[in-house]
Amino acid sequence: MGPRWKGKGAEAKALAEPMSEIISQLQSSLTHSDSQGLLSGCSVLLEAGAEQTELLNRSCFGRPIITAEKDKQWFQLSMEEAFYLCHSLGCLKIVGEDNHLKNDEELWQYMKSRRETFPDFYMAYSHLRIKNWVVRSGSQYGVDFVAYRHHPALVHSEYAVLVLSEENENANGRLRVWSDFHCTIRLCGSVAKTLLVIHINKNGHGATTPLCLKKYSVEERTITRWSAEQCREVQTPETSSK
Repeated sequence: MGPRWKGKGAEAKALAEPMSEIISQLQSSLTHSDSQGLLSGCSVLLEAGAEQTELLNRSCFGRPIITAEKDKQWFQLSMEEAFYLCHSLGCLKIVGEDNHLKNDEELWQYMKSRRETFPDFYMAYSHLRIKNWVVRSGSQYGVDFVAYRHHPALVHSEYAVLVLSEENENANGRLRVWSDFHCTIRLCGSVAKTLLVIHINKNGHGATTPLCLKKYSVEERTITRWSAEQCREVQTPETSSK
C-alpha cells in the first residue's frame, strides 16, 4: 500500500521541502533561542515564537494550545517528542515543576515513572523519526503511533504502528492470540493503513539510563491480510480456430 497524497501537487511540495531539512531548521531555531520546556504531568509545555511556531507545525512536533495570550503560542509535546528534541537533537532544555533544569538522566527517570513502557515507545518513536517519518499518536485507531511520509496536510498516514517488547510483554498484552491479529489487521485495512509491528529487544541491558538505548535493537515487521482473491489463477477464455 503506497502513499495516498492529498490533492494535486502534494507530492511535489513534499519533495521540494524534505522533512529532514525542516527538522534541521527547527533544531537550529530552538538551539539559538535556548528554548526551555516545562514538565507538566505526562507532557511538556513549550512557549514558541512566530518562527518556531511555524517550524513546529511544519515538522509536526506537539499540538498547539489555545490560550488568551495573543502574542504567545504554546505547544504540548508528548514525552517521546520532548525527549527526542532534548536527548537526540539536543535543541531543547526541560525544567521540572520546581523550575530546576533536568538533565537527560533525570528526565529519563521521570518519564519512566510516568509510564513503564516509555523506553520501548521512545525507541520506536526515535527509530521512525530518524528515518524522517512523521510520527503521531495512533490512539484513534487503537494503535500506539501512526506514521506519515510527510506532513499530514499533504499525505494520509501510511502505517499503523504497534510497539512490542519481550521484556514488557505483560505491559501491552497485544497480538498474543490470533484473534488480536485478525481484529487489528481488519481495522488497519478499513482505514487504508498497513500494520507495522516494531519489536524492541533490549538485549539484556534493561532501561536504567538513556545510554542503554544504544544497546537496543529494533526489528520491523509489516503484517497484511491475505486474500485468496488476490492469488487466484486468471481464467482466460479458450479461443477456437476454424
